[in-house]
Amino acid sequence: MSSLYLLKLICLLVFLGWMLIWILIPMEFYKSNWTPKLAKKFNATYIGGQGYHSFLLVIVGAILSAVFVTGTNLFLLTFPIMLISVLGCIYIHMKNKKKLSEKSSTSKKPLASLRRPLLVLGPLGVITTMELIFATMGIALMTWQFGNYYAVGAKHPHLHHPGEKMWQARFRAVWLRLGYASNVAWAFVFFPVTRFSSILPLVGLTYESSIKYHIWVGQAVMVLSALHSVGFIIYWLMVNQMIQALEWSPTYVSNLGGEISWIFLIAMWVTSFAYTRRKSFELFFYTHQLYALATFFYVIHIGVSWTCQILPGIFLFTLDRFLRFLQSRSHARLVSARLLPSGTVEMTFRKSPGVHYGVTSNLFVNAPKISKLQWHPFTVISNENMDPDTLSIAFNSGGSWTTKMQKELSSSLDRLEVSVEGPYGPASTSFLEHESLVLISGGSGITPFISIIREIIHRSNTQKGHVPRVQLICAFKHASDLTMLDLLLPVDGTTNDLSKIQLEIQVYITRENEPPTTDSQKLVQTKWFKPSPQDVPITPVLGQNGWLLLSFIITSSFILFFIILALVTQYHIYPIDKNTNKTYNFTVWVLWDIFIMCISVILIGSIVFLWQKSKMKEDQKQISNVEVPSPMNSPGS
Repeated sequence: MSSLYLLKLICLLVFLGWMLIWILIPMEFYKSNWTPKLAKKFNATYIGGQGYHSFLLVIVGAILSAVFVTGTNLFLLTFPIMLISVLGCIYIHMKNKKKLSEKSSTSKKPLASLRRPLLVLGPLGVITTMELIFATMGIALMTWQFGNYYAVGAKHPHLHHPGEKMWQARFRAVWLRLGYASNVAWAFVFFPVTRFSSILPLVGLTYESSIKYHIWVGQAVMVLSALHSVGFIIYWLMVNQMIQALEWSPTYVSNLGGEISWIFLIAMWVTSFAYTRRKSFELFFYTHQLYALATFFYVIHIGVSWTCQILPGIFLFTLDRFLRFLQSRSHARLVSARLLPSGTVEMTFRKSPGVHYGVTSNLFVNAPKISKLQWHPFTVISNENMDPDTLSIAFNSGGSWTTKMQKELSSSLDRLEVSVEGPYGPASTSFLEHESLVLISGGSGITPFISIIREIIHRSNTQKGHVPRVQLICAFKHASDLTMLDLLLPVDGTTNDLSKIQLEIQVYITRENEPPTTDSQKLVQTKWFKPSPQDVPITPVLGQNGWLLLSFIITSSFILFFIILALVTQYHIYPIDKNTNKTYNFTVWVLWDIFIMCISVILIGSIVFLWQKSKMKEDQKQISNVEVPSPMNSPGS
C-alpha cells in the first residue's frame, strides 16, 4: 500500500469515527455513562494530587482540565477534523510531488459511476448519485439528532420549567431540539467556502464546485434557525413570558444573542437567492458579510460546549480568511490589458514561478479605486506551460464593477492598483485523456475553454503526450464578439504552430442578420502598463511548499490555542467557577474561546507568512526587475 493510499485511509477512518461521535452524542447512554467516565479520566485535579509540581505536569494538567471543563466535545469533535486537515495537507503535498515525476494516469477512478449526473432538471441543478447519498446522510443525521434529543427530554419531566403544563413543555422541546439539529448544519457550513482547504481536495472537490454544498447547508441552517426562533416566540406568547426574548443571562443561554444572530441570518437569507444575486450582486455581497456578526452572536447564544461542535469549521475558515488577507495586502504587477470591441477585457499579470494552477482556475481581483471591499472571481485563461511568467484573466463588462474596470483600463492611466487572491481551481488535466473534446459555449462562457485550447496548443508544439481532437462550438450575439477568439493566443504574440492540432471552430451569430460592415478585428486594443516598485508578481501565499507550511500552521495554532485555553481555564475560570459560590459568566467564557482562537491563528499565521515572504523577497525582486517586453499588437490587431 502506497503512502498516499495509507494517508487517505487514515483520514477516512478518522472521519468515520468523527461521524460516529455525532451519532452517539444525542443518545442517553452517552451522557449518562460515557461522559462521567471521560470526565473522570480527564480530571486535572487527579494529576495535581500526586505530589508533582513540575511545570510540564502543570501544563499537561491544565490541558486535560480544559478538555474536562469545555466538555469532551472539544477533544472528540474538534481534534479529528484538525487531524484530517493536517494529514490532508501532507497528502496533497506528496501527491503534487508525485505528479511532477509521473505521467498522468488513465486508470479508472474509484466510484466513477457515482459521480455521474443523476438529476439534471431539478430545483437544485445537476446532482450526482454521490451528492444525493451524502445529502440524504446529512438530513438523516439532523433528523437523528432531533429525534434522540427530543426522546431523551421526554423521559425526564424534571427538566421542564416549574408550573409548565406537559403539552407546553413538549411544544417548547420541539423548537429547542430543532435548534440542536441546526448545530449540525452549522458544523459543516464553513468547510465548502474555505478556499485554501486541504479537506476539499482530499475528497476530490474544489472550492468552486463546493459552493453549491455551502448553499445547501446554508439553507438548512436558515430553515432550522427560523423554526427554532419562531417556535420560541410563539411559546413565550402562549405562556405570557415575552420578556424572556430580551434576556441575556450571565449563567445560561443568551436569548437576545440568539435573536440578534437570527436577524443577521434573515438579512443574509433573503438576499442570497439566485434572483437577487444576479440582479443586484452588490446587495448580496455586502449583506453576506454579516456572516461574521451572525456567527459571533450565535456562539454567544449556544455557549462553550455547543461551540466545540462547530469549532473546526470556524477555526479553519478563520485561518484561511487571514491567510487570504495577508496575500491580498500586496499589489499585483499588472502587465497589460487587451480590450476587445465586444466589451471583453483580458488582464495579464506577472507571476512568480512558484504559482501553479490548472485549466479553468479562477482568480479573485480587487481594485481599490473602484471598490475597496468587492472581490470578483474571474476565469484564468492563460496556461502555465505556455505562459510560464504571466497569468491572464478575462471578463465581460456587463456589470457595474466590470464596466468601471473597463473604463479605468481604457483611460490614459499608466498604472492601476490591483490586489489578487488565488489562483484557485483544479490541477487536473484529465481532459487530455480523451480522444476528442467537444466544447460548447455561449458569449463570455468561452473563457474556461481558452486555457484548455492553450494547453492543447502547447502540447502539440512541444510534442508532450497525447493531444485530443477539439471541436469548439460557440454562439455570440454580435459579430464584434468574434474578437473573443483572439484570446486563444497569448497577448505577447508568441509564435505557435497551429497546424499541428486538430481544431475545428463553429461560430454562430444570433442577433445579427447581415454581415458586419467593418473589420472588427482592427478594433482590438492592447495597452501596456509601466512597472512600479510597489507592485509584486503574483506569488503563492505560503510559497512552493505551501501545503506543508499550512499543515505546520494548523498544528501549531491549534496546539497554541489548546495550551492558552487550558491555562486560562485552570488559573482564571476555575478559581471562580469551581472554588467559589459564583458561576463564571456564560458569555465571557465563550468569548475567551473565540479570542484565543483568533490570537493563535493570527500569531502563528503571521510568523510563518513573514518568514516565507522574507525568503521569497529576493526572487520577487528579480522578477519585478525584468523589463517589460516591447509593446506589440495582439494576434488579431
